[in-house]
Amino acid sequence: MQNVICGRCVKCGREYEAVPDLTNCECGGILDILYDYDYIKTVFTKEKLAARSKPTMWRYRELLPVEESTPDTELRVGWSPLYEAPRLAKRLGLKQLWIKDDGVNPTASLKDRASAMAVAKAREAGAEVIACSSTGNAASSLAGNAAAAGLKTYIFVPSRAPKGKVAQLMSFGATVISVQGSYEDTFELSKAAIERWGWYNRNAAINPYLSEGKKTVGLEILEQLGWQVPDYIAISVGDGCTIAGLWKGLKDLYAIGFIDRLPKLISAQAAGCYPINRAVETGEPWHPMEENTLADSIAVGVPRNADKAIHAIRESQGLTVEVTDAEIMAAQKLLGRSCGVFGEPAGVTGTAGVKKLIEQGRLPADATVVSVVTGNGLKDVANAIQACGEPISVPSDMEKLLAAFAENHIDLR
Repeated sequence: MQNVICGRCVKCGREYEAVPDLTNCECGGILDILYDYDYIKTVFTKEKLAARSKPTMWRYRELLPVEESTPDTELRVGWSPLYEAPRLAKRLGLKQLWIKDDGVNPTASLKDRASAMAVAKAREAGAEVIACSSTGNAASSLAGNAAAAGLKTYIFVPSRAPKGKVAQLMSFGATVISVQGSYEDTFELSKAAIERWGWYNRNAAINPYLSEGKKTVGLEILEQLGWQVPDYIAISVGDGCTIAGLWKGLKDLYAIGFIDRLPKLISAQAAGCYPINRAVETGEPWHPMEENTLADSIAVGVPRNADKAIHAIRESQGLTVEVTDAEIMAAQKLLGRSCGVFGEPAGVTGTAGVKKLIEQGRLPADATVVSVVTGNGLKDVANAIQACGEPISVPSDMEKLLAAFAENHIDLR
């Protein structure tokens, strides 16, 4: 890979050759993939990118750590829509707002970006089996992308994982292990099993290439905005890999001269589980927290990518915000009714955070903001119904229908 220099530990600075099965540093720190930006500038231009018709994350190959001979993965991952949302912006009191709907990816979440990268690197490593632990979305994305590539998967999920996500796993043919315990318990068991059987490791806390897949959401946002940089990009945060990847992609674009400034990040976490935000706000090292939120995809009390995430938030001079489950559910309904975007609880947490920051006076009204919806609402139908309510139920009788309309104060005009 001419575009890649090495993998460097974010803790001790030790450097490693960027081999396909690269994992953590000997000191335990996760690695960051370093690029030769001078070389990339000679082979990658805006004009070259604009001429590409393929609407996937692989349109950015010069900024990705894959061999030239490595084929694109089978599923169409990436190039999700970026909707301008004037009605929602007006309702929130914002100058300009866009919604990046990553719930339209093949398995309905942003995690497809990381899993597509995992499949590509597993192929380079000659692996036939990939494994990971997950609260749900990373699991289903891995299972789907691996199934399309003909690879076998072992998936470890906590027993609280929503049934919709588990159903996806089963339909993709994964061997699913439901672990009776927290996400931390799930992670540790998956780690031990991967080490025992030598499976390719898709865990974002260990495999540094996964953030490189996730960063493509940031590359897309800026290309879709015509390289005009928004003031803020808001995203939900769990283990920290996604916000770290987003920041990496933005810095890549800045380093090669595609953009002339960097936006600030908004890190939105659930009020029932916010170890990364707490570390940023207090200036202290992060500490584990209990996982008390219905937003299962970000219910990570022991974040494995905390160091990268905390650095990204601080370096961007970003904002942190915690939102309650009630505020998350309200945002789910608000997004659906104002934008037609159906997000799962964790997926809409970024938007809930934007709303709260405006209400607190911490986000300027004249700011331009992109909010990333990281997962589709069909992932967790039970909470969607709780947020939005049940349908009106009536027999096939017009008089009963009219009575029901009156009882529910339905405006028929």
